[in-house]
Amino acid sequence: MAETSQKAAVSPKTQKIFGSWAGMLAACLIACFLWGSAFPCVKIGYALFGIAASDTASIIMFAGVRFTLAGLLVVAALSIARRKPFLPEKRDLKVIGILSLFQTILQYLFFYVGLAHATGVTSSIIEATNTFFSVLLAALVFRNERLTTRKVLGCIVGFAGVALVDLAGQTGAGFTFTLAGEGLVLASTIAAATSSNLAKRFSEEHDPVLLSAWQFVFGGLVMLIVGAAAGGHVAPAPASDPVASNLLLLYLAFISAAAYSLWSVALACNPLSRVAVFGFMNPVFGVILSALLLNEGSVLDPATAIISLVLVSAGIIIVNRPAKEPKPAKA
Repeated sequence: MAETSQKAAVSPKTQKIFGSWAGMLAACLIACFLWGSAFPCVKIGYALFGIAASDTASIIMFAGVRFTLAGLLVVAALSIARRKPFLPEKRDLKVIGILSLFQTILQYLFFYVGLAHATGVTSSIIEATNTFFSVLLAALVFRNERLTTRKVLGCIVGFAGVALVDLAGQTGAGFTFTLAGEGLVLASTIAAATSSNLAKRFSEEHDPVLLSAWQFVFGGLVMLIVGAAAGGHVAPAPASDPVASNLLLLYLAFISAAAYSLWSVALACNPLSRVAVFGFMNPVFGVILSALLLNEGSVLDPATAIISLVLVSAGIIIVNRPAKEPKPAKA
């Protein structure tokens, strides 16, 4: 199928801004920077709320609170900006449920349960395959785009940058794979890639920001209930400052609200492959920000970070480089 998208349910002004290279670049980089900052902030949040890495139920409940707040933040902000309730119509409800199932519920339930039985480095590498799956699903399942050599090459180069930043400084266990561990992390990655394609498809007839907000509310409530039913507990630790703890939780909610809203609009206004390849920036930003915020500078040396950024940037440029027009045949 040709790489021409149907008219998205966004205004001409929004299409003009985010459909341009500069607008798409800004939206994707801001979203990826925010997601990258979530890596160290989630770790800080677990410490402030006294959640152990092995307490999967509390981790799921913590994520449920965060995502519910994220959706409500967008709903509140847009209700104020538009001076009317930012509510879904009846025709939006089924779409919100389907999107929430893949983007929030399955993705994060699989991820958190799998991560409890998987090695960190292997999980990071598997997560980075999200872009591959997004592009493959777009071409082979959803039939939104063609699978070209340029896209495959760009994904490989970008993936090399992610693998480099994930493997730097890692020693010991190496790679492992179990169905209950890395298998679930892989399932989480496929769910995330599916959600990107669904968001792209649904944005043809539905407001992408509305879908993003309300799927968070629905999915977050489901995760909150699942975590609580499994015995989870979310409250600031006795030794923590309650104000600081709740402000951090609010920031984590803002990360999801702002990042997914920008990402959804970018997907609605551009071919999926051009946007998805920016996902390789997430772990790179995550490692760099972890070094700054968690004093993990010894994990990654500056030279490796620069090389990783160059590879990821090269992958993004390769995928987004306009295809050459065929030369007209000579008479």
